[in-house]
Amino acid sequence: MAGEQELLSTEIVNRGIENSGPYAGSLNFSVRVRRGLPDFLNSVNLKYVKLGYSYLLSPVFYFLTAPVLMVIFSAQIGKLFIWRDFCLKCDPIDALFVVGLLSLIIYIYLYLSPRSTYLVDFACYRPPNELKISKDEFIELAKKSGKFNGAAIEFQRRALKNSGIGDETYMPRIVFQPGHRITLKDGREEAATVMFGAVDDLLAATKIRPKDIKILIVNCGILNTTPSLSSMVINHYKLRHDIQNFNLGGMGCAAGIIAIDLAKDLLNAYPGCYALVVSTEAVSYTWYSGNDMDMLLPNCFFRLGAAAMLLSSCRLDRWRSKYELKQLVRTHKGMDNRSFKSIHLREDAERKQGLSVSKDLVEVGGHALKANITTLGPLVLPVSEQVHFFTNLLFKKKNRPYIPNYKLAFEHVCILATSKKVLDEIQKNLELTEEYMEASKKTLERFGNTSSSSVWYELAYLETNTRIKRGDRIWQLAFGSGFKCNSVVWKALGNVGKPKRSPWIQDSN
Repeated sequence: MAGEQELLSTEIVNRGIENSGPYAGSLNFSVRVRRGLPDFLNSVNLKYVKLGYSYLLSPVFYFLTAPVLMVIFSAQIGKLFIWRDFCLKCDPIDALFVVGLLSLIIYIYLYLSPRSTYLVDFACYRPPNELKISKDEFIELAKKSGKFNGAAIEFQRRALKNSGIGDETYMPRIVFQPGHRITLKDGREEAATVMFGAVDDLLAATKIRPKDIKILIVNCGILNTTPSLSSMVINHYKLRHDIQNFNLGGMGCAAGIIAIDLAKDLLNAYPGCYALVVSTEAVSYTWYSGNDMDMLLPNCFFRLGAAAMLLSSCRLDRWRSKYELKQLVRTHKGMDNRSFKSIHLREDAERKQGLSVSKDLVEVGGHALKANITTLGPLVLPVSEQVHFFTNLLFKKKNRPYIPNYKLAFEHVCILATSKKVLDEIQKNLELTEEYMEASKKTLERFGNTSSSSVWYELAYLETNTRIKRGDRIWQLAFGSGFKCNSVVWKALGNVGKPKRSPWIQDSN
């Protein structure tokens, strides 16, 4: 990405009327230059197009070649034995050997063939009402904490005003206590509260016994303890001793989809079992109590939240599952220095720890998004759109490539609720309607940025409003430090009714 042209946007600012000088009485204008999202719908990197089609054709090649090899093998057996003579004259042991060999080939073919991954159900944690915080209360508590100077308070006030966050998000009050230093104990207690709350709701909804869970994956960006957060879940629910246990840390808001990808692979390796994925972030542990402007933004956007998902690769679970995983594409831009440094944990001059957000973040995220959707396109777009794209690519190479309409690929879109500015930029570049953006914007307003669990609050919003119908395709899109952009596409296996437990239902607490 180092070689890609820097994208800038301009804004004319009216500074009023000159009071003195040769231009007194005249209007004074200035031009403000900002970095923005690249216009990725007007350019296509063919490297990512080829990558997308390689993902599409790999399973097709397997399913086409395996039956052909079986036919060739059977034909060779036919040459060695005339079936009638073989049945009448051969030794019974030889007959059993051949039949057993054929059965083994069929078994290997069925066993090695990719299994579908089903999302049985999911649950999102809703904190208690006493943890609700408005934007005005946030600023007042920040002032009373004595941890911020006037410039830092004003910066956070402006950031909250333009954030798209409402007045009913949730935060732990302990971060505002004067003189209080956030400890590992605070982080553990918060993580336990939100994780166990989400898992309790999931187990109640699915009626699954904890001992039936064989795979556990927990992801949390900043808080990494010993024992791990996944071990905390194992201890709390007394999970089985042979559980496949993974704890993902430091992977940012995109880690939830990475955890789904890992669960998919493990379910193929251990068929017929359940995988529990828990996605969260410890807000109290990401809190920054200093005055560096680039480290104050996470304070304004991150809020309490967690989600728990139950997945299965067992074909018998299809009837009770809500969704089937169709595609998953991960893009990592960590080889580029600007991308790698766009979000990083550091200490300021006073050795106060916090997340630093680079001014290049929006541009960096735009390039990662462009690469991700270009790879995803061949996997999800209708055949007519792909044919149109290919004919344009083959016969009009000198012209600008035809850009497919991605709205034809999905009925619903859940974009990580980062900030209003980011959501608006993505909506503009992908030409998404307000209906497509509703779940993301409503989640940002109601719950803020709950990190990797955000896309699940958005899917819960769609379910609560009974938007999901049989066959609908849902695109979840998340970004994270590194820099990463990940996509996962689900297909609804039936009409999804209003759930009994949902963070969007007022009386669900």
